[in-house]
Amino acid sequence: MKILVIRFSSIGDIVLTTPVVRCLKQQLAGVEIHYLTKKSFISVLRANPYIDKIHELSQDFDETVRALKAEGFDFVVDLHHNLRSMRVKRALNCRSASFNKLNIQKWLYTNFKINLMPKRHIVDRYLETVSSLGVTNDGGGLDYFIPESEIVSQKDIPASHQLGYIGLVVGAAHATKRLPLHKLKELVSIIDHPVIVLGGPEDRAVGDVLAETDPFKIYNACGKFSINESADLVRQAKLVISHDTGLMHIAAAFRKPVISVWGNTVPAFGMYPYYGQSYNRPQMQSFDIVEVNGLPCRPCSKIGYEKCPKGHFKCMEQIDPAHIRKLVQKMLNSK
Repeated sequence: MKILVIRFSSIGDIVLTTPVVRCLKQQLAGVEIHYLTKKSFISVLRANPYIDKIHELSQDFDETVRALKAEGFDFVVDLHHNLRSMRVKRALNCRSASFNKLNIQKWLYTNFKINLMPKRHIVDRYLETVSSLGVTNDGGGLDYFIPESEIVSQKDIPASHQLGYIGLVVGAAHATKRLPLHKLKELVSIIDHPVIVLGGPEDRAVGDVLAETDPFKIYNACGKFSINESADLVRQAKLVISHDTGLMHIAAAFRKPVISVWGNTVPAFGMYPYYGQSYNRPQMQSFDIVEVNGLPCRPCSKIGYEKCPKGHFKCMEQIDPAHIRKLVQKMLNSK
């Protein structure tokens, strides 16, 4: 049996599909797993041993379809479920199953604050998509595999951080999912441990400002490492502080303790750190959620904005960095 899994973007969403890929591969005899995604996210999946072949979503959609048709798929697992994935399914003309994105429920929640979202993580709902194949959740949590060539050597980080550090993820796709710079500066100033600031090239300026507050304690890694190298820095961290973004899910894949900071989006959308059925066992790492509850304007979007629609940005401005510091101490003391 040859199965195509579709998820075009983004890093976090793709990482959240990895239990589906693993369970398909391990539970269906002789299955061949292919994955269709955008070129910029292929590196996230390249080392995944449960995927037999990765296909790029080309700018030329017809070219993509021709390549996929040549594979002769028996089943399509559509975990993106948008117009383009529907076109792919129509063109391949084989059996398929599509993820229910619950767009109506999200719309009601963001526009009228009526929460009809199921109290289930999105990973569990992703796995429901393949239940017709007899595939079930193995409880193993998320996967992330780093190519050996992209493992970060100790010599590539400062000597001051080689005995252990906290990973601080400062990026996120939208500004309303990120702590303001002055909050981040306050946070790094009161943390009593070495910090590596993590993010992409677009976060380098923020990282520079944070590093300037204490160049010995704070190392700015934003834009200096590939996504897989950044993932390896997450793997090597003692714990990770992160916004609602891809590296947060990568941290959960490595069973790292996570302090998850939320702004205009909410964990009730089902995308908080996921460790599988065993995440709350004593021997496993856990996570803490940091958010401002009770705001009548929150959530204002299922994704985010470039600025607060209300102008006050209370969902982030009211977060207390001292509270995050206390959670850091609690997690480090429990290790």
